[in-house]
Amino acid sequence: MSDRPIDSGVAAPTLEVTDLQTHFDTRGGTLKAVNGVSFSVGRGEILGIVGESGSGKSVTGFSIMGLVDAPGKVAGGSIRFNGQELVGMTEQNLRALRGNKIAMIFQDPMMTLNPVLRVDTQMIEAVRAHQSLSRQEANAKALNALGQVGIPSPETRLTNYPHQLSGGMRQRVAIAIALLNDPDLIIADEPTTALDVTIQAQILYEVQQLCARTGTSMIWITHDLAVVAGLANKVAVMYAGKVVESGTTDEIIDAPQHPYTIGLLGSVPSANPRGQRLAQIPGMTPSLIGLPPGCPFKARCEHAQNQCDELPPLIESSVGRSVRCHFPQADGRGKAAGPAASEVS
Repeated sequence: MSDRPIDSGVAAPTLEVTDLQTHFDTRGGTLKAVNGVSFSVGRGEILGIVGESGSGKSVTGFSIMGLVDAPGKVAGGSIRFNGQELVGMTEQNLRALRGNKIAMIFQDPMMTLNPVLRVDTQMIEAVRAHQSLSRQEANAKALNALGQVGIPSPETRLTNYPHQLSGGMRQRVAIAIALLNDPDLIIADEPTTALDVTIQAQILYEVQQLCARTGTSMIWITHDLAVVAGLANKVAVMYAGKVVESGTTDEIIDAPQHPYTIGLLGSVPSANPRGQRLAQIPGMTPSLIGLPPGCPFKARCEHAQNQCDELPPLIESSVGRSVRCHFPQADGRGKAAGPAASEVS
């Protein structure tokens, strides 16, 4: 049974992912890193994908980009970008999209930057690979992109090599490269983790303005719900390779229903009264190899009952609002939310 994508409210979403399954064949068995994930992102929308390490959120981003290396593979599902199916697309056609119509910002900027080439060389090549522009025109676009992410003295920085820049500066250059060709979709994998809060706030503001101004769609992958709260329109919470809750940002932040989401919010310092001990989710994320039957969160959940030995379906409680739990909570206060409205099939 597949999950229906999150309703974006847009007739033709930029990206529509349906029942995505990405598996890794290992000596110990098949690791189902992404196991039936569905969502959509409309024009100008920012979707936050949230979860702790091992939840499958980064692998979801790599799957969309076609960057899952062996022994990993997209084992099933559909990824439609502007109506075009990406699953099964040839590498040549994917290369034409990457860095042009779809861009990715990695957590480590050196996955984007070549250490032996100057910044201007890399940025100009990134432009001219997809646009018929002169070096002078491409250089002007590079300068503008560096300015967008708040890099001081961009003319000087263009002549630097990556090793001459600080870690935060390298990350801002990587973000600027993603913006160069005005992509329709940007996938950002925790790109501001290494930046100080002032620069982080500036980049988040620029990202919001970019999406609103140009209609660029964005997927922001993070473990930080505080970032998502001020950035995204919609949130999908992932756990053990599945989406366990989704909805608008206000719905997820103000009225979480899944115990895992409630736990994540409880561990955010700003969400707790001063002096109060932070909430903690007990235990560890289960191994995705030979995952036991039932709800993968049951061993860590204070609300678990015998019914949790069966995998809960994704339940749609309202339009665009879904939760995968037998006992969803109301408003994050530990009260049962009542019977589910309908099952998403």
